[in-house]
Amino acid sequence: MSVVPSRIRVVTDTTAVLPPEFVAAHSIEVIPQIVRFGEAAFLEDVELSYGDFIRRLKSSGQLPKTSAPPPGAFVDVYAHLLTEAQTILSIHPSLDVSATVQSALTAKGDSFPDADIRVIDTRTVAGNLATLVMLAVEWAESGVEVDEIVNRLQAMIPRGRVYFLVATLEYLHKGGRIGGASALISSTLQIKPILEIKNGHVEAKEKVRTHRRAFERLKDLAIEQCPRSSSAHLCVMHADDLDEAQRLAGDLKSALGIEHIPIYGAGASITTHAGPRTLAVGFFA
Repeated sequence: MSVVPSRIRVVTDTTAVLPPEFVAAHSIEVIPQIVRFGEAAFLEDVELSYGDFIRRLKSSGQLPKTSAPPPGAFVDVYAHLLTEAQTILSIHPSLDVSATVQSALTAKGDSFPDADIRVIDTRTVAGNLATLVMLAVEWAESGVEVDEIVNRLQAMIPRGRVYFLVATLEYLHKGGRIGGASALISSTLQIKPILEIKNGHVEAKEKVRTHRRAFERLKDLAIEQCPRSSSAHLCVMHADDLDEAQRLAGDLKSALGIEHIPIYGAGASITTHAGPRTLAVGFFA
């Protein structure tokens, strides 16, 4: 089992959709997002599993809501880690879609102003965020200095691409995360929109008439833009649609000659906003 050296510890949150075995093997601190059904609030993956979330979502008469972890959650984690580490890398989703970065910065500024805590807004979410976290851990474990790790992450961030297909815009619209895709709302029933995370927020990419065509177009975008090597860190993401995710990953393996394409479940906090049956590809151009 490999563990991050004590001089650098990595913190992220549940929007990174990291495999639990990787989290455990590398001693990563993962702060849970908060998911609410009415007046009931749950810590993602701690008090509410993804299976339980999907069951509640399908049976509930109202859409759930989410909120970022409060600064106090970061204070507790940072205080613990600073007893054994010189530096904390706190790596989180785009500030334009989540207040997680703001909570982390508040915790650092109010409680640890002199500590070496690097809060990084990755301008992305889900699988691409997972890639950045895992690379930071890999580099830290191999002895790379923290300034160099931050420089490498900052160089990768603008190269990130995430394209995704949603079954409906209802979730993004009601959750307030629709960004530049709001113009599509009026024609929701007629299209299957392909969206992208661009400059940290959701934008409309293309309008496609059927799910089959949208699936093919999502695949084509990856084939057209993704470098044909493992350094692209291509991944597939899904919200309660593993069969389609496996089909997409299989097609991309054949087309691009990339042997391993990880598949990540979107998690409750992301599914709350994107909706079930969301399918996505992420990579670094």
